[in-house]
Amino acid sequence: MNISLKTTSGKILASAALLGTAAAVAGMGTFGGFTSTTSASTAVDTATTVIGLNGHNAVGGLSIGATGLLPGDRAERLVTVSNLGTADLGSVTLASTPAVANALGTDKAHGLNLTVESCATAWTATATAGYSCDAGAVQILTGQPIAGSSTLGNLASLAAGKSDNLKITVALPKSADNAFQGLKNSIDFTFDATQRTTPAFK
Repeated sequence: MNISLKTTSGKILASAALLGTAAAVAGMGTFGGFTSTTSASTAVDTATTVIGLNGHNAVGGLSIGATGLLPGDRAERLVTVSNLGTADLGSVTLASTPAVANALGTDKAHGLNLTVESCATAWTATATAGYSCDAGAVQILTGQPIAGSSTLGNLASLAAGKSDNLKITVALPKSADNAFQGLKNSIDFTFDATQRTTPAFK
C-alpha cells in the first residue's frame, strides 16, 4: 500500500511509523551489560567510662572525719580508685572543696593542705606513723592548698580494669596560729574521669 504524504491521514501514519522505528532503535541500547553486587556488615559498639571509689563509688575512708587537729597534725585516709569501665582514661582529676568559707580552706599559706600518694600494694597500718607503703609510696600531690582541683598523674587506673591504692592526707601546718582555734569545716572530694583523647584504630 502506498501512503501519500500529501494527505493529513498519510502524514499521521507516517509519523507513527517513524516514532515506532525510533523507539525500537533506542530500546536496543538497554539490553546487555555486566553487573555484580556484594555486601558486608560490621558490629560497632561504644565503650564505657566509669570510675569508682573502693568499688562502685562507695566513699570508703574519706567519709571518716577528723577532730581535734592541732598545728602539725594530719589525718590520713585510704581509698581505692578503680577504672570500672571498658575504656582507657585520658585523665583523673581530684577536686577538694571546703563547705565553709573560713581560714581552714581560704588561707593557702596556713590553712589545711592536701597530699595524695599511691602504693602499688596495700597500705600497711603502723603504730606511730599512720600508713606506710612497703613497695615505696609514689607522690602524686604534695602539700596543695585544700581548696582546688588537680590532675592526678602516674595512675594505673587510667587503664581499663586497673586500680590505685591511694592515701589522702589532710594536714594542718605548724604555722597555723590562734586564729584557727575552734574552726570547723568539711571537705567534699570529687574524682572526675575523662576519656582518652587519642583516637584508636580498631
